[in-house]
Amino acid sequence: MEQRNKTLGEFIIEHQAAFQYSTGELSKLINAIRLAAKVVNHEVNKAGLIDILGAAGDTNIQGEDQQKLDVLANEKFIQTLKNREIVCGIASEEEDDFISINSHDELHQNKYVVLIDPLDGSSNIDVNVSVGTIFSIYRRITPIGTPVTLQDFLQPGVNQVAAGYVVYGTSTMLVYTTGHGVHGFTLNPAIGTFYLSHPNMEFPEKGNIYSINEGNYVHFPQGVKDYIKYCQMEEEDRPYTSRYIGSLVSDFHRNMIKGGIYIYPKSSKASNGKLRLLYECNPMAFLAEQANGRASNGYQRIMEIQPTELHERVPFFCGSRKMVEKAESFMARYPDT
Repeated sequence: MEQRNKTLGEFIIEHQAAFQYSTGELSKLINAIRLAAKVVNHEVNKAGLIDILGAAGDTNIQGEDQQKLDVLANEKFIQTLKNREIVCGIASEEEDDFISINSHDELHQNKYVVLIDPLDGSSNIDVNVSVGTIFSIYRRITPIGTPVTLQDFLQPGVNQVAAGYVVYGTSTMLVYTTGHGVHGFTLNPAIGTFYLSHPNMEFPEKGNIYSINEGNYVHFPQGVKDYIKYCQMEEEDRPYTSRYIGSLVSDFHRNMIKGGIYIYPKSSKASNGKLRLLYECNPMAFLAEQANGRASNGYQRIMEIQPTELHERVPFFCGSRKMVEKAESFMARYPDT
């Protein structure tokens, strides 16, 4: 088992050789995300003391009201990644279009693009509920030395080289994978250092928690309604417990530790669901699969979906493998819904 007093920096250096593109750039990129996360964590923790609660007065590309902390987190992550000169492009859930980045020394020489949801669940900030950051990293597919294009960002999730999230809760944790398992690091706020606290994280094969906004039950597809009824039945190890925080990062994190399924389906109100394929579903799917879990849109593996636009939405079923498979079996009864 990994030494639990190991810092994130030490862990990255020790495991760098296991990464097939071991040039040090990915390690620097993870470190940049770590730095930005510490800055955002500081702002989240003092949210009630300064004027960063509430709506910013603008809407993002999805037509959603931006919270003040959405804007702040977006600026901090973009600024940090730009300043480190280690990525050639950034796409953010809060930006209309992707950002192409030049290196000061050489034009477009960096190899990686980052897609990020800077502050997932930010509407919960005002009521002091956990929120998070989600990130996804790809190698560019257009030639090095040229500006990045939309093609570099519209890659299926199977092409991810790293993904992770930061959860800002009772403790702040950074959880990530580079395709060699999932590891969690907890921030020691006294010295500002992340320490390995959850090595080799895995979903229990089956859990007893289902996470879905049941207030939208009447709008759900029949397969989802049938699965919810299955979860509530008095039989064998059921009924399951319903737990829904409303922050994807928090719901996912709890279910990975305790065992459970998270569902955000399409509905009569949202024909493609609400979650974004590139900023939320792909990175969480990569983490889930690396942690012995499963992720799909109810019919198809999330990471095999070919994106067609930056802010594409998809239904999302994610969590303990047997629970997701059972939910998919209910969806399969209604292939046209």
